[in-house]
Order: sequence, then C-alpha cells, then structure tokens
Amino acid sequence: MIEKYALIALYFTALVFLGVFAARGTRSMKGFVIGGKSLSFWVAAFSAQATGESAWLLLGVTGMGAMLGFSAYWIVVGEVVGVFFAWFVMGKRYKRLTDLYSSITMTDFLISRFQSKTNILRLLSATSLIIFVLIYISAQIDATGSAFEAFLDWNYHQGALVGFGIVVLYCVAGGFLAAAWTDMFQGVVMLGCLVVLPIVAWLAIGNSAEIVAGLTAIDPALVSVWGGEFTLINVSVVLGMMLIGLGFVGSPQVFARLLAVRSETEIDRGKWVALLFTFLVDAAAVSIGVLGRYLFTEQGVDPETVLGNGAQNVMSELVHVSFPPWIVGLYVAAVLSAIMSTVSSLLVMAAGAVTHDLYAKLVNPSMSDALAAKLCRYSTLAIAIGAMALATVVSFVAPERTIFWFAIFGWSGIAATFCPMVILALFWPRFTEKAAIASMAAGFSMTMISKFFLQELPSVGPVFVALETMPPSFLAALIVGYVVSIISPEPANAKQFERDLFASSQLKK
Repeated sequence: MIEKYALIALYFTALVFLGVFAARGTRSMKGFVIGGKSLSFWVAAFSAQATGESAWLLLGVTGMGAMLGFSAYWIVVGEVVGVFFAWFVMGKRYKRLTDLYSSITMTDFLISRFQSKTNILRLLSATSLIIFVLIYISAQIDATGSAFEAFLDWNYHQGALVGFGIVVLYCVAGGFLAAAWTDMFQGVVMLGCLVVLPIVAWLAIGNSAEIVAGLTAIDPALVSVWGGEFTLINVSVVLGMMLIGLGFVGSPQVFARLLAVRSETEIDRGKWVALLFTFLVDAAAVSIGVLGRYLFTEQGVDPETVLGNGAQNVMSELVHVSFPPWIVGLYVAAVLSAIMSTVSSLLVMAAGAVTHDLYAKLVNPSMSDALAAKLCRYSTLAIAIGAMALATVVSFVAPERTIFWFAIFGWSGIAATFCPMVILALFWPRFTEKAAIASMAAGFSMTMISKFFLQELPSVGPVFVALETMPPSFLAALIVGYVVSIISPEPANAKQFERDLFASSQLKK
C-alpha cells in the first residue's frame, strides 16, 4: 500500500508546485482568466482535451464499454468528429475575432460580436455558465470520491474532500496558467495510462477471436455495433453516444484554450495533437471496459454486481489484476488527472464569469488589476465550496447515480446553451443578439425539460432516456436561433460583422 500512496503524494506535490509557480504571472484579471494569451500549442491542445474528457472518460466511458460492448465505440467516433470541427473549422476564426475584440472570456466575444446595448446577453451567458459549471464540477468531485473508494478503499466522502482540497489550492494560487500547465501534465499521465492498460490486458489474453467468442457467449449484443437488434431504442442509444462530441464545438471551457493560445500558428499545430489525443484516449477507455467485461463477468451475471454501479469500477479491477501495487498508484493519479484537469479549468472559467463578466462589467468597471485578481481567487473558492456542497447532497439523494450520466448532464447543459449559439455567431452574419439570447434560453431550458419531464413520459420517455439530453437540447437551441434571426433581422449588425471578419483576417497578415 505504501507504494500507492508514495506515487499519489508525488503527483499531488507536482500539481501544487505548478500552481505556485504559475502564481508568479497571475497578478491581473487577464492573467488569472486567460494567462495573458501565452499558451503554446502543446499546452493548449492537452489542456483543452484533458478538460473536455474528465472523470467521465476514465470511470464513465470505461463503464459504458463494459455495459454495452462494441456499440460504445460510437462515443469515439462522435468525440473525434466534434474535436475535428472545433479545432479544424472553428478554432482560427474564433481566435481571430477574440483578438480583434480583445476578449478575455466568451461572454466578451458575444457582447462585441452583437454590439450589445443591454446587459441581458451578458447576464444570461454568465448565469447559465455558472449554474452548469457547478453541476459539472460536482460530478467530478463525486468521481473523486468514487476513485479513492474503488482504488484505495477509502471512505467516499474523505476521498472527495482530499481531491477537492488539492485542486482548489493550486487553482486559487495560479489561476488559468496553473490550470493549463497542470492540465498538460495530467493529460500526459491520462494518455500513457489509458493506452498501456488495454494493451497489457490484451497481451495477457493473447487471442482476439477468443475475446469476441467470450463476449458473444456472455451476451451477443456486446459484439454488435448497434447494441443488439436494430431497434428504435438501440439506435437512440447509439445516436446519443455519437452526439456527445457536440460538446466540443463551442463549449466555453474548451474554447478558452483557443482564445488563450499565442497565435493561429499554434492552433494549426495543436489541432493534430488534440485530434490524436482524443482518438487514443477514447478508444483505449472503451477497450478497457470491453476487456473487463470479458474477464470479470459471465453469462447471466449482472455486470453491475461485479463492477459497480454503471460498471464504473472496471478500470480499477483491470488495473489490480494487471499491475503490481506501485503501478496501481499511478492509475489512481491518472483518474485524479482526468478529474482535476476538468475541475481546475471550470473553476477558473466560472470565477472569470463572476468577477469579469458580472462584477467588473456591471458593478465596478474601474477596479484595479490587483483587486481583480484577488476577487477571482475569492470567487474560485466560493464556487468550489458550492460545488462540493452540491456533490455531497447528490451523493445522499441519488445513491444510484452513475458518473457517466451525472457528468453528461452538466456537459450537455453547457453545450446546448452555448454551442449552437457560438456556431451561428461565428459563421452566420445574419445571426442576431435577440436570436442568441433566445437560443441560449432554449438550450438551457430544454436541457432541464428533457431530463426532468420528457424522460419521465410513459410513451416516448425511454427514447429520450436513450438519447439523453444533448440531442434534443442542441437541436432546439439551433432551430430557435435560426428562426428568431429570420423573424427579427438586424441588417446593420450583419454588415458590421462582415467588416469584422475582414478586419480579423487582416490581423494574420
């Protein structure tokens, strides 16, 4: 056991060191929120993708691989397509425009894009972000407790509190730079651990045909890309998994890295790193679950009785049978890396929304850089405490929750509220401020309606459960944004945006 704790202690020490080191360059609002736009492509790519994956990947996706088998590989397809669109199609245009507008948050970009005359868009954007960030961070804290419980036999609440304390310490100290640098470090740990584990397990088995035959004997649906028969429910499950990747095409926590890189050249380089990272870690995570299902279950046995709720302990089980104890400590660090990279990024982003988007812009525009940085740190601490409280409440109220779907609810809420609106704002000059407000409201409300009303309906409820909240919410926001722009056009703003696009293209030259 001492080997496990030694590696974990070393890992925590490295995180705190990076946070303290980053604090030297974090003495202003701009430094705390975007690190002075100084990220290299390596840091930006690893940080963006580590932030986007979270504990959902190492505990949730591995569990889905064990529960669903080959059909879970659709998650890989959806995520790769989403990352491709974000980095290859949207990235450089977003970078150019945010540089032109001197934006340091996504809300800044939206206000400049629409030349807002009121504070409605700013209030809705910042408030929506804070709400879903709280939910998403809570899911990560929940996963921290589960990770310590599965790997080290700790009490769930003790594990959640320890992980929470470490990430808050380096975030409050170093802000965005601490989050970005630690994200890169943690992304490397995640990548190495995820890719190695299924290779080692497969080599121990040594026969792919044997694995397929074994899975078929357990349940033929495990080796079907549709999860069994071609039914409406199965197709809905596949569609829901594929569309998870939509969360990359405009989510503020991912696009903060595109805003913060040094130049467009860094995006050109980083896009290949981001794409390869996503493919490798997602494919490896599903493979871990599939191999675990083959090794640890048999026909007629409920996988959740062996591998935990949602089979989210499958990675822990596979690690324990594949490696010596000191390597197990490295895998605890990998799980914590996925969790903390997301929590740190979301905390800094939410603190920026509170301090910059709301307080500085609406209450005290003339505050000093020193005061701004101090308020960012206070906001980070307050949001972290709120998320910890929410995670604790959920652990008691919903003991049957799974990390996969808890995290997806927060991810979907952020994505549905922001992504359709950001896509239209970047690529359609006729998109209006009223339409942006309506689109955000539609995405936000449909996330709630889908989760708490549509999924409970006796007739179509199972279909919406299979789809989850992302597809209907994203589609509703996209349609509402388009319709409102057509009904209530703003020709002057459209022409101004076309001029902005031209001006931003000249920045490159």
